[in-house]
Amino acid sequence: MLRSSLRASVKAVASVRSYTTAPTASKSKLPFIFLGVGVASAAGYVYLDRAAPAPIKPKQEKSPLDPQNFVDFKLKKIIPYNHNSASFVFELPNDEVSLIPVASCLVVKASDPEALKDGKGKPVIRPYTPVSAPDAPGELTLLVKRYDNGNMSKHIHALKEGDTLSFKGPISKFPYQANEFDEVALIGGGSGITPLYQILTHALSDKNNTTKFKLIYSNVTEKDILLREEFDALKAKYPKTFDAVYLIDKPTEGWKGSVGYITADVIKKNVGSADLKEKVKIFVCGPPPQVASIAGKKAGMKQGEIGGILKELGYTEEQVFKF
Repeated sequence: MLRSSLRASVKAVASVRSYTTAPTASKSKLPFIFLGVGVASAAGYVYLDRAAPAPIKPKQEKSPLDPQNFVDFKLKKIIPYNHNSASFVFELPNDEVSLIPVASCLVVKASDPEALKDGKGKPVIRPYTPVSAPDAPGELTLLVKRYDNGNMSKHIHALKEGDTLSFKGPISKFPYQANEFDEVALIGGGSGITPLYQILTHALSDKNNTTKFKLIYSNVTEKDILLREEFDALKAKYPKTFDAVYLIDKPTEGWKGSVGYITADVIKKNVGSADLKEKVKIFVCGPPPQVASIAGKKAGMKQGEIGGILKELGYTEEQVFKF
């Protein structure tokens, strides 16, 4: 197309030259000839403009987060989830992505050092696992449940769009590797679901994944089940490698799921036997009393000894990880 346009332009210009020696009456055609030359040239310009490749954005090598220092990020949007939970979407600069590895978390504190302190006068710092993907451009999302005795959760829920929160991280928790295990059980309660969701979305999105995942998630009421729509969508999309079991303490009329706490029978029914050894892995996250009853108490930032129901069922420390 471009070559034809250029040839037409050359022929038109040659014709113009011939007309300069022709009788005066023929000169009246010159404006139309120049118009044709202009149109042909414009067509060539448009072709070149459309054919030019879009500029390639350089690959982002560094996260806007800092594992050594707290960095403030602005709250961009608040999305209510249920009666006591909401998604808080924070803005990352220059449309960057977080690059948070799986599995890892962030720790947060109030941007104002005087705004939130503990009984000893030190800043309150709490860990949170984002529910946004590591490659989500320009956004970092926390799903936060408000607890009456949770100082940080109450502080976050009091934030308004445009306010800031201070983040540090990422802090690596477990170096997940594709297909390292044949079976993975994810046992969670309440807002402890977020690191389990992080692992699931990362692992299931891998087209080469062969690991079978089973989520066992307990809550007080049906309304407390966080990310239920997302988990149900994953069940529908990956029926051969993912299933979820929801348990609630206080069922309402019409509830068809399981009722009660996570017991030994529930685990035996849904989790691969301890005899599978290194082929099975169990991740546990929830309120401290629940974690202790299922897998034993954590020792601060360390795992602590295996205990609770999982120890009774014969699982070892190598088979269990407590977030």
